[in-house]
Amino acid sequence: MAFSKFTVFASAITLAAVVAAPMANAKDWRGWNIHVEDYPVSHGMEAFMAEVTEKTGGEIKGKVFHQGVLGSQPDAIEQVRLGIIDFAEFNLGPMGQAVPEANVVSLPFIFKSIDQMHRAMDGAPGEALSTALADKGLIALGYYDAGARSFYNSKGPINTPADVEGMKVRVMNNDLFVNMIAAMGGNATPMAFAEVYQSLKTNVVDGAENNPPSYESTAHYEVAPFYSMSEHLIIPEVLVVSKKAWEGLTPEQQEIVKVAGKNSTMLQRELWAEREAKSMEVVKAAGVQVNMIEDKTPFQEAMAPVYETYLTNNPDMKGIVELFQNFE
Repeated sequence: MAFSKFTVFASAITLAAVVAAPMANAKDWRGWNIHVEDYPVSHGMEAFMAEVTEKTGGEIKGKVFHQGVLGSQPDAIEQVRLGIIDFAEFNLGPMGQAVPEANVVSLPFIFKSIDQMHRAMDGAPGEALSTALADKGLIALGYYDAGARSFYNSKGPINTPADVEGMKVRVMNNDLFVNMIAAMGGNATPMAFAEVYQSLKTNVVDGAENNPPSYESTAHYEVAPFYSMSEHLIIPEVLVVSKKAWEGLTPEQQEIVKVAGKNSTMLQRELWAEREAKSMEVVKAAGVQVNMIEDKTPFQEAMAPVYETYLTNNPDMKGIVELFQNFE
């Protein structure tokens, strides 16, 4: 049987189209992460991408770029919103400029404990925040754990707000945190994190606040040996996918990505808890006096003026603040 040149050419095009079809449908995602590679967040993100690749049969592949190599968090937020970066993991603290509702989780004592934060972020409060994120082009897949910030100082244990009175406390440069210390009668001192150790050592400040891994890894416990588990700030992080990338998925792929996000969240929380436990072992072995604060009600009540100022400046946030406050 004779074949014309046209027939052979057409067959070649058809074959090429068949071979190329899977490649045309494949997606190659890029993920942004500010943390080092060996970190609970990083392991969670790698597990997420691996599960998505496996469950989609390689239709969605990707790479996590660690240590902020794709840009700063503000830049990365915009790149995800535009679809330039496909997925990322962000701390909710600095997200307020892009998503005002995210500021709610930075309110002091908005959460009662880490476990309660997990329940809230997996429940109605988290859903409300996810809706706000989606409106800005960010599809939330799960809320990671970044620990709880507690007070440490060189003077003595903090058990009540009155124990903070007159104390010079380093805080992050945010009016919410400055007002938090002022509401307890203390003197807030915003300064760069790199300056805290020397400032504690030379009594420029009496104390500071941070989560256990940060307190331990920076050796702040050497110069501030009283660690009081106030857990006043529990600011979660969020694993997101670009809305543009999300809308390019089939319903089946979306379900795979959603489940992988939940599994990744559970893994990251477990790894974070392990990391915190190891840090607490180190500081206790070094002689740090750790005290738990079982009843945080006096601290929460002391924050009334902080909340009043926040809601006066942001009246449209009243509903979501109450949703978080009233969640058990």
